Amino acid sequence: MSFKVVKRCGRHTCLIQSSSSLRKLQKQALGWIRKLHLEKHPEGGYFAQTYKSKVMVSANGYPGQRHASTAIYYMLAGNQFSAFHRMKSDEVWHHYAGSTLTLYVIKDGILSNTRIGKWHEMQGIVEAGSWIAASLDNRRSYCLVGCTVSPGFDYRDWELGSRKDLIRSYPKYRKIIERHTTV
Repeated sequence: MSFKVVKRCGRHTCLIQSSSSLRKLQKQALGWIRKLHLEKHPEGGYFAQTYKSKVMVSANGYPGQRHASTAIYYMLAGNQFSAFHRMKSDEVWHHYAGSTLTLYVIKDGILSNTRIGKWHEMQGIVEAGSWIAASLDNRRSYCLVGCTVSPGFDYRDWELGSRKDLIRSYPKYRKIIERHTTV
């Protein structure tokens, strides 16, 4: 499902799909974008932060204090993907609506994948320091998930993966890395 931006409505990005046979899915995806005030995410897809703990914590390896926990809505539609990235914090992904997606996680040099969605796992756990990417199993659909991070998300703790560096480190996963990187 390929989308193109057709209108900016304040904070909202309105999308339209080129194929008329998928209008229902387009309306559902667009409905979620509008209802949840989703914006483009730097690693791909759309997001909106929904929670930031008032409790601040200090943790080993983190410069300065962090919120104890944060949460976002996150949505992929069509050919969008979450590019390989890693964080200093643990992530828990929760399925809310739409089709399934697959989380690809490289931890200690081993690639694993978890399908999240109806009739599959409803949550995916990503340990701190792991490389993670995600894409839809049905690219003619969308998937709305939530992601909870603890200690809370901070861009200082987030790293977008380099295709060249990831392939050098994990050559046997070249095909998946190429599909899930932008730089």
